[in-house]
Amino acid sequence: MELFQLREGDTGSSAVQVVALTTRIQQIQTHLAQHKKDKSGKRGLDALYVRRRKVLDYMERKDFESYRKVVKSLGLVR
Repeated sequence: MELFQLREGDTGSSAVQVVALTTRIQQIQTHLAQHKKDKSGKRGLDALYVRRRKVLDYMERKDFESYRKVVKSLGLVR
């Protein structure tokens, strides 16, 4: 996350938000692999996917270079 921070303590920039959402998504995916019947967890995961997608769409429109850097470094498929 420190790689994408614009300044120390930055938690609101788009790139940092995408990294934070991706981290949460990975944690919930691990949880759901062990707890297959956790339907509310799956619903929350779907909501995180949508939030990340919206932030990435915003980044693609407003700051394309930063968008490309984040997508490449996180290995996201677009």
